[in-house]
Amino acid sequence: MRLKPGLACVDTAAMRTVRVFLLCLTVSSTDNQTHGHRSQPKPPATPGATWQAVQPAVLKQKIRNGTLAMGLNLPAASIERLVDYLALLNKWNRAYNLTAVRDPEQMVYRHILDSLSVIPYLHGRRVLDIGTGAGLPGIPLAVACPEREFLLLDSNAKKIRFVAQAIATLQLPNAQAILGRAEKLETVEKFDTLISRALGGIADMLALSAHLCSPGGRFVAMKGVYPQEELSALPPGYEVLAVEALQVPGLDAKRHAVIISAKASGLPEDKN
Repeated sequence: MRLKPGLACVDTAAMRTVRVFLLCLTVSSTDNQTHGHRSQPKPPATPGATWQAVQPAVLKQKIRNGTLAMGLNLPAASIERLVDYLALLNKWNRAYNLTAVRDPEQMVYRHILDSLSVIPYLHGRRVLDIGTGAGLPGIPLAVACPEREFLLLDSNAKKIRFVAQAIATLQLPNAQAILGRAEKLETVEKFDTLISRALGGIADMLALSAHLCSPGGRFVAMKGVYPQEELSALPPGYEVLAVEALQVPGLDAKRHAVIISAKASGLPEDKN
């Protein structure tokens, strides 16, 4: 019998004996209570849906409704893949702590729809997701944009193992997982869009990845509230093309996408 890591083989007969013994002790203790207050029942578990309590059909419908609200009409197969990704994320999350979000319905809003909200701001064919973590926004974008190529980069080995497994399981030929840091990455073909959802400051993103940007390429930094201080600290040689307020169904939090280009390169016409 194969065991999951951290589990030990247990003598089931001995465990049944222990359970019966403990049950007898509990009944005896309850019957002997003649005074005082009975112990109060424990409060229910922390609110929030568990994966087992949510039907995949419910998640599919939430993704369908959310993407349509954002003007995206994804095929059924793509929505199926996105639900499969969430199921895989939930499974690995138990051991690897890939995300603090545990509620599957919140995963739809905070992971899937939030990632897909930047599709209008992708530029060109090749996209680099810097600091992808559990594959966000790279995997949802790769599912929704099969015509583009995505490289998902992170320096955390366990997260990249998950991302590689997710890419293989979902059969995404347009996505690749790479273990490493942006400042040390070398590629023959540079990237048209460099995107980051959780890398840190905008200035850091530019400093670490400028050598990977193709002429006329764009940087897309996903942010929460309007990043006024970060924009004020933008290094010379770059210009902000736009700061777009993102409308993510199911999210009350403010979200923005900052689109930046290098001044010297200019922006060729986007044929995609």
